[in-house]
Amino acid sequence: MDILLRDRFTELYRKYFPGAELPLALEYRNNPGTAEPVPPPGGWRCLICQIGRARNGTPLAFDAGSVTCGGGKRYSGFSREQAPNFRYFLSNGKEGVVDGERYKKSPEIVDAWEKNIPPFDAGGKPLVFTRWDQLTEADKPEVVIFFSRPEVISGLFTLANFDRSDPFGVITPIGSGCATIVYYPLLEQ
Repeated sequence: MDILLRDRFTELYRKYFPGAELPLALEYRNNPGTAEPVPPPGGWRCLICQIGRARNGTPLAFDAGSVTCGGGKRYSGFSREQAPNFRYFLSNGKEGVVDGERYKKSPEIVDAWEKNIPPFDAGGKPLVFTRWDQLTEADKPEVVIFFSRPEVISGLFTLANFDRSDPFGVITPIGSGCATIVYYPLLEQ
């Protein structure tokens, strides 16, 4: 990471968005470095629920054992497995089998949607989350994630489109938290 860029961004971000939380950077690394390894949980664990510590300043490294949520494993590239009744889980459920979350109208729409979701493989590398101000020269962020108030997000959307003639400097595809902050941004590269 270019430290001058990191520091200049931090200065301007704090000036124009006072009080806003600094973003997180994520990258896949061969070696997690000084990031704290996230141990395997005793049960179900959501990736999004765990990154709060990174947002507060503790760099975290996730591997395939750190995340037990099937979607989290899939969208972070730690597994290509899909739950057998996922099409029902994401839509209207299947009585006696799985409750539906109703993100999609029908299992058939889930099937069609999934055709737009190419598989992703992390290649066995840990996924490291680091708060922006803690990035070092050795870091090579692949994605920057903003958890912000609406006026900050609006400002960032405007800045992302400032030098573009088309309206697609920012897109918001539907997905779980891990899909929207890990999977889709990596696909955009």
